[in-house]
Amino acid sequence: MLTKRVIPCLDVARGRVVRGVKFSADKDAGDPIELARRYNAEGADELVFYDITASHEGRGLFLDLLEQCARELFIPLCAGGGLATVDDLHATLRSGADKTSINSAAVRTPDLINDGARRFGSQCIVLSIDALRTVEPDGRRWWQVHVNGGRKATGIDAVAWAVEGVQRGAGELVLNSIDADGTREGYDLDLLRTVSSRVEVPVVASGGAGTLAHFTEAFDLGNAHAVLAASVFHYGVFSVPQVKGHLRAHGLPVRL
Repeated sequence: MLTKRVIPCLDVARGRVVRGVKFSADKDAGDPIELARRYNAEGADELVFYDITASHEGRGLFLDLLEQCARELFIPLCAGGGLATVDDLHATLRSGADKTSINSAAVRTPDLINDGARRFGSQCIVLSIDALRTVEPDGRRWWQVHVNGGRKATGIDAVAWAVEGVQRGAGELVLNSIDADGTREGYDLDLLRTVSSRVEVPVVASGGAGTLAHFTEAFDLGNAHAVLAASVFHYGVFSVPQVKGHLRAHGLPVRL
């Protein structure tokens, strides 16, 4: 059985890690280099580095800061934010990332997924999806894809987009629940279950972790392959070893 991954996430804006609620990103959470060093030492399975304002500001990823974080790590690094071309993906990988995360640009230019997978392999292409629950006047409920850091609705169904992204070559999906982000009220288990049942690549749960039980629920009830969290790690609510110990105590295989 594959081990379950625990992944801290650095949401970076203006050179600092920030924490927000429902993508507000309004509170400082520390220095990204120091946090990268800490999570490497704690035994995180991977680290995610998101430049969360790059797409909104129409610029590329801060590669110099990414390089400094990469030098602190002996674990896989996934990086994203403002990656709009295959050359951007290449530059990110050359700067020390093991995987590239694409989001807004993939929605605008879906062939970026195909082209990236052909050039670097699907294992390097992570499709990150920012999804918000939407209720229509007739009562129909669905998850709508948002771009530019959750600021802009697209009218695209998140589940259908996840399926299309995998068909185009994405090797992994990160499901960011805008509704749950920063609330510490739990992952969106319905979204996780629905997408996990439709694709055959790893699905990473993102947004909402607040208790140790939330991590086990993501695996047991949401059928996730990995859990991503930010503020509960940055502010010391839980450490990575605490989460892994809890998962192991509940029968889930982890790398200690």
